[in-house]
Amino acid sequence: MNSYKYTLYILLVGCLVGGLSSCSIKARIKKADKKFTIGEYYDAAEIYRQSYGHISSKTEKPLKAHVAFYQGECYRILNNSKAVNCYQNAIRYKYQDSIVYLHFAQALMYQGKYKEAEKNYNIYLEAHPDDYVAQAGQYACRQIPEWRKETSRYKISIAKEFNQKRTSNFAPAFIGQNGDALMFTSNRQEQNSGGKKKLKRPSPVTGAQSFNLYSARKDAAGKWQDIQLADGLYGDSDSEENENDSTANKTGTAEMGACCFTADGKTMYFTFSCPVNGQDLGAKIFTSSRASGSWAEPQEVKIFNDSSITVGHPSICPTGDTLYFVSDAPGGFGGKDIWMAELDGNEWLNPQNLGPRINTSADEMYPCIHPDGSLYFASNGHPGYGGLDIFKAERDSTAAKNDSIPVAWLVYNMGTPFNSNGDDFGITFAGNSQNGFFTSNRAQKKGFDEIYSFVLPEMEFLINGIVTDNNNEPIAEAKLRLVGNDGTNSKMSVRRDGTFKTKINKDAKYAILASARGYLNQSASINTYDLKDSKTYEQHFTLAPISKPVTMDNIFYEFGKWELTPASENGLQALVKLLNDNPNITIELSAHTDFVGDSVSNRTLSEKRAQSVVNYLIKNGIEKERLTSVGYGENKPVVADAAINKKYPFIPQGQVLDEKFILTLTPAQQEDCHRINRRTEFKVLKTTYKLY
Repeated sequence: MNSYKYTLYILLVGCLVGGLSSCSIKARIKKADKKFTIGEYYDAAEIYRQSYGHISSKTEKPLKAHVAFYQGECYRILNNSKAVNCYQNAIRYKYQDSIVYLHFAQALMYQGKYKEAEKNYNIYLEAHPDDYVAQAGQYACRQIPEWRKETSRYKISIAKEFNQKRTSNFAPAFIGQNGDALMFTSNRQEQNSGGKKKLKRPSPVTGAQSFNLYSARKDAAGKWQDIQLADGLYGDSDSEENENDSTANKTGTAEMGACCFTADGKTMYFTFSCPVNGQDLGAKIFTSSRASGSWAEPQEVKIFNDSSITVGHPSICPTGDTLYFVSDAPGGFGGKDIWMAELDGNEWLNPQNLGPRINTSADEMYPCIHPDGSLYFASNGHPGYGGLDIFKAERDSTAAKNDSIPVAWLVYNMGTPFNSNGDDFGITFAGNSQNGFFTSNRAQKKGFDEIYSFVLPEMEFLINGIVTDNNNEPIAEAKLRLVGNDGTNSKMSVRRDGTFKTKINKDAKYAILASARGYLNQSASINTYDLKDSKTYEQHFTLAPISKPVTMDNIFYEFGKWELTPASENGLQALVKLLNDNPNITIELSAHTDFVGDSVSNRTLSEKRAQSVVNYLIKNGIEKERLTSVGYGENKPVVADAAINKKYPFIPQGQVLDEKFILTLTPAQQEDCHRINRRTEFKVLKTTYKLY
């Protein structure tokens, strides 16, 4: 009996404890939900993680799915790869909102798992067929293999001078147009005057140290140095007054970053967020002017009448009268949108959303307006590689005027090497150039942001080649003339070895004429239109001598006949071109056979072959008065020169390939000699045709 009572007591206590535990878990989840709502994703994720294992997978599936989904949401926003497992758990426990498939697909893209991502985009699109973000993601997953084949002239490298291990460094911005001063955002730990790191309470949003602005300048050698807190914005961080100031950013929860500067570098706009009495009031844009070598006390930039609207990520146009920024203001397209406002006196007025070509239901952030008028920004809503991608927007002059949209844009993904399956954002340019810096967390397992540099090398177009004779020997005294439709008209000599190299311009057409005393001219044309990268043209010239016959090795006839074969086309066209390049010459076109067979028949065959070539030339526009055809049959065997001796060492230089010599050779060597003798040649008869 006593044993029974004891057992009953234990069971009752267990039920009571279990009930209390269930209530406690639900209270913690409610607390996590509140933190998620106000954007404290790191703290919320920790509570969801701790709670998940205490929820029954049998009796509390909806709650378990809820926790898994929102834990995944926190991790996705914080770029934590654990988001994928959380979304899988949410789907396993039948999370009711199909948005889980969209965000699961986005998390998979972030890991480079494009095939799996596409499957989940497809599931989401079944319920939401018109969703642009899902359509863009699905399209991107299919296009990634093709995009990766595309090349870019941009070259990137990690900017080691700005990055620090186990910290995030991002959103660089040049201070003015000179390109010799830079400011960026970092959560590196500062040291006090004693050299000890000043640890602050981690941000409930990211779980990391708070972000501050740091500046850097180039030294005389062009190297970045003196990275330090932006002077004047923080006061004396070691002073007792600041240590006791509960409303300053010394609380460890204030964040500063994403700044920009006017063209003269004297005025700065930056993002600032600082909780007051524990309440998160969202991000604001502040401005400060530089005076006496340091930044003056910042002042808030008021854009909207409603102070609860979040604004940040400013970018000022070169003329200083238009401010681009990011906001979640009403009237947007969802998520964070890019807006613009205009300066009127000392006030920023007429805030306008940039419209649906720029903004999507996802996030568009980190705008950067280039001096040429192009807008660069980051988005995870347009077709991209995963995470945030960098996009370029150019003004669309063909678009119909729309009073509700200030500017119509054409948007392009910047592609590789800028974009990856990670987050790529925060681009800045040095003055009017196409060189600068951007941010990426690619290949970072813990999601740390790093600053990369990029350069766009100048496109260079060259013509490189050699001038030789028909025996492939260089002609040291050759000259070149270059004429282009860009106004180029220049002459140059080749080097002693016959080689040459010259620079040409993009988007032009050139004619080049190679000439040398005692040789026929040869021309070539080169077109540099529509090129997207540097290019070197290999252009070689082979000049035919005026004083001796030239063998055309690529003229062929049907066996035992005089009909030209299709394989002769290139050689015949080369001869047409040579005659057009040298309009004042007349030539003798001769054909030759070996001594095999009847000599009369050989002569007749050679005459008909020579005439076949002449007929072709006339048909292709060469005046018949410039052409004489002769068939020599076997009567003019070849006299071996150095080139023949080099190719066939058994034939001495100067040797006549007549019947007497050939019959002393092996059958294989005899056939080689016959092949040499069977040829078509031309020689120059006059160089004054129609000159007088």
